[in-house]
Amino acid sequence: MKIIEQMYVDGAFVAPHGDERFALFNPATEEKIGEVRLGDAQDARAAIAAAKRAFPAMRRTTPAERIAMLHALRQAVAASADTLRAAMATEYGAPQSFLAFSVPHAANVFDVAAKTVADYAFTRRVGNAEVVMEPVGVAAAITPWNSNIGFICTKLATAIAAGTTIVIKPSEMSAIQTQILLEALHEAGLPDGVLNVVNGYGHLVGAELSRHPDIAKVTFTGSTTTGREILRSAAESFKRVTLELGGKGPQILLDDADLDRAIPHILASAFRNSGQACIAGTRLLVSRQSHAEVMSRLAQAVSALRTGPSSDPASDIGPMVSARHWERVQSYIRLGQEEGATLLVGGEGRPDGLDRGWFVRPTVFSNVANDMRIAREEVFGPVLSVLSYDTEAEAIAIANDSEYGLQSYVLGTDAERMRGVARRLETGRVVINEAPAGTQAPFGGFKHSGIGREFGSFGLDAFLEPKAIIG
Repeated sequence: MKIIEQMYVDGAFVAPHGDERFALFNPATEEKIGEVRLGDAQDARAAIAAAKRAFPAMRRTTPAERIAMLHALRQAVAASADTLRAAMATEYGAPQSFLAFSVPHAANVFDVAAKTVADYAFTRRVGNAEVVMEPVGVAAAITPWNSNIGFICTKLATAIAAGTTIVIKPSEMSAIQTQILLEALHEAGLPDGVLNVVNGYGHLVGAELSRHPDIAKVTFTGSTTTGREILRSAAESFKRVTLELGGKGPQILLDDADLDRAIPHILASAFRNSGQACIAGTRLLVSRQSHAEVMSRLAQAVSALRTGPSSDPASDIGPMVSARHWERVQSYIRLGQEEGATLLVGGEGRPDGLDRGWFVRPTVFSNVANDMRIAREEVFGPVLSVLSYDTEAEAIAIANDSEYGLQSYVLGTDAERMRGVARRLETGRVVINEAPAGTQAPFGGFKHSGIGREFGSFGLDAFLEPKAIIG
């Protein structure tokens, strides 16, 4: 049983003012594995004050000094890789494939940020003006549970790269992962007050960060509903805001696609991180002429997926993060049937052989219309909706008929045709045939999927303000 009694403020682990307790569970067994003492608004204010005190010195650091900090952070995270992976497996239950990516990614984001700093023009000449890119001010980050370690590291790396200090409110459901990560980050020896972390509820700690006048920048990853509230609160003091929100990613399977290659890509996209991913491709668009063959192959492939705990290296899909979220996903599976979609594979309840744990049967609906809720709302679980189209133009129209626009997918064999489709999609990223993203490529969404971008120079821009010195 892991009992977490501290938060991290001003370079030290300290007891919070808040005294409410939050229980932590292993989602694969439903057993209680820990407890965290949550901070409150007073704790958030203490963390903000520490970050504010540290900001003047941090903003004067040179790019070389920031690069050194980023390299130290990378080394600290890499050195704790095994412990971090074990914590993520126990508290979150991600399959081995996601664990194998997550911790190396969390360490690598510091290297990516260091390279960005090395290549970035913090001072530029524009006509008779010297333009200086200065840190925006004290930053706040609010991060979700579905990739806790990676999100904390990404937002911290960008703050350090910009020369600012940060207060982070992670998900309270990820407190064990957060604690072990903080113990690693502490070893990097950052100046006191540069990094501050307060566990707590969004309506208390998150709300304080969003409205406090000493916070100049808020970066949030999570639901569109919460992002909307953060944006309203931040507007009162004109905070700069980056929001990476929900998604309902379309996968356009073109009629020239090689199905032997495309089907594995479709599964990887739809069920990534057990479907608990904003970038998941949860709407598959298939031409009517190939619909029957695709459905036959898809049913066979999804039926072969293995659902189970992280301890089973053969597991493709892990549990949902909580009982509440499991119930939410089940409600969407019921809804799909009520709406008239055809249940191709999967359905309600746990997979066969799993009588405990918040496991969901990987589910595919065919004959889905784009006005159905399962085609429009983010389920955040292993549920794929298949829609039909007659022409390429219709496929693009269906894909764009969404309030979301985070990440889309195009599958086919003609490179120029796929790029032509990609250019017409209203989305922050388009992935062609599951190609890996470059580390400097911007990430963020159109429409209700967010505001601003992360990673590379685009992400660094969001933490900086341009000052023009004329003459």
